[in-house]
Amino acid sequence: MSFLLKWKEYSLDLSKKTYIMGILNVTPDSFFDGGRYFDKQKAIEHGIRMVEQGADIIDVGGESTRPYSKRISVQEEMERVIPVIERLAKEVDVPISIDTYKSEVAKEAISAGASIINDISALRFDPDMAKVAAEAKVPVVLMHMKGRPENMQDNPQYKDLMGEIISFLRQAKQYAIDNGIKEELIILDPGIGFGKRVEHNLEIIRSLKRLSELNSPILIGPSNKSFIAAIVGEKERDTGTMATVACAIMNGAHIVRVHNVEKAVKTAKMVDAIKRGEDAFMY
Repeated sequence: MSFLLKWKEYSLDLSKKTYIMGILNVTPDSFFDGGRYFDKQKAIEHGIRMVEQGADIIDVGGESTRPYSKRISVQEEMERVIPVIERLAKEVDVPISIDTYKSEVAKEAISAGASIINDISALRFDPDMAKVAAEAKVPVVLMHMKGRPENMQDNPQYKDLMGEIISFLRQAKQYAIDNGIKEELIILDPGIGFGKRVEHNLEIIRSLKRLSELNSPILIGPSNKSFIAAIVGEKERDTGTMATVACAIMNGAHIVRVHNVEKAVKTAKMVDAIKRGEDAFMY
């Protein structure tokens, strides 16, 4: 299934290759790289470096959504991300995504130069987010999550994991369309690690092809999450991540969200060559 994301000055042909979204956490407490890029200059430099390594999108986030993390104010989140987005928008030629569920943050980020909204709540937590996204006419990532970050890992249970995720994402997509967001700008994310046990995350990756019935591009973000450490060990999260990236691409992912862009670019290129044939060599 092929998709073309086209908006403003950007055009991402998802039928040509797998796109790499580089994670840029401007936070002191994210689960993997918390504090590493909290300094704004370091964050900007890292964003530029990820583009040089081959990132197709940079995803900037100012609030940790790791399990049991605490919420921060709109003002604090904007103070973290807006200066970084403003600078990056002048330095890189790839789209910048704002990772937020707050409409005020999203609106200011778009004004600063962001051009994708990545909302872990699938427009549920802030009633104004759908309007902001529709008016901005930018792609929106809608993610499945059971609960909220502060309680999502409190014994998550499913009777039909993939069925429930598909139903949730179908409703989220329809809600977005009903609120003025164009269908061709909607991206869906099954929410690896968000209200999921180890076995749930593995099943999502194994059964990812089922999401094709929703007729939207699929983004997946397994990078360095705890289910990987549970299987291969804490020190091998990076290796495990690349294995999940490879399997996700083979099973239908169009965009992968990662910390290690350099390795993910090479992993995706190899898997694309296997999956798509010689045409993949051109990208």
